[in-house]
Amino acid sequence: MLQDIEPYLVCPHCARPLALDDRTLRCADGHGFDQARQGYVSLLAGDTRAGTADTADMVAARSDFLAAGHYAPLERALAAAAAEVPTVSGLVADLGAGTGHYLARVLEARPGAAGAALDLSKYALRRAAKAHPRIGAVVCDAWRPLPLRDAAADVLLNVFAPRNGPEMRRVLRPGGRLLVAAPTSRHLRELVGALGLLSVDEDKDRRIGQKLGPWFTPVGRTEVEFALRLSRTDAAAVVGMGPSAWHTDRDALAAALAALPEPVEVTGSVLVTAYE
Repeated sequence: MLQDIEPYLVCPHCARPLALDDRTLRCADGHGFDQARQGYVSLLAGDTRAGTADTADMVAARSDFLAAGHYAPLERALAAAAAEVPTVSGLVADLGAGTGHYLARVLEARPGAAGAALDLSKYALRRAAKAHPRIGAVVCDAWRPLPLRDAAADVLLNVFAPRNGPEMRRVLRPGGRLLVAAPTSRHLRELVGALGLLSVDEDKDRRIGQKLGPWFTPVGRTEVEFALRLSRTDAAAVVGMGPSAWHTDRDALAAALAALPEPVEVTGSVLVTAYE
């Protein structure tokens, strides 16, 4: 709930601490932010555009796909890595949290911790606010200053999401862990050609390391590879929930989906890298 993460939040305008007054977060400078009836609060700066946020259809597709347990091996890997980090601040923050699915699994492995689900999509955060009793959902822009105080988080999750190195470093406490989950070039490879999806280049891991290098040092990595048996409906959800949703012709996709065997055997391949 929002009350669980109140001590870690700061105002997006003046960076002063926020306090919850009934259903409104307020700072000492008089800025106020009302909690939506769906449970999330928007801490966006006034000139932020939500054009790149996940749509309602994308969020629905992701919610259905993840709820079916297809990415359970990745969930377990993240939860295990997060459980190893000593508790100091008591906060797990998820930058690009989406529906809060992975954050909820991590909180199950860290009893008593609070979870901050940070995302640009209000449609996703409507679900994240209800994904776990200890999640507080906050609309914010990953490329702007994050509405968290310095050194707020024990664990910072980043799962298939944008990475703002300087801000991630600022909000992670010394000795805390950043857990980055990114697809390898083998991820969903059987669908990439068949459905015309965006592919992952083989150099992705190196590029992520380079971009985070000025602020973080890798301290461990786990390659999570697993087999999926997907229906055509599941395959459509994979397209609809990710970046390919912005780049796929609907009619061409429908024809390609109809040509798939059912079930279709697909490879899941994700690299989880821990940084300090």
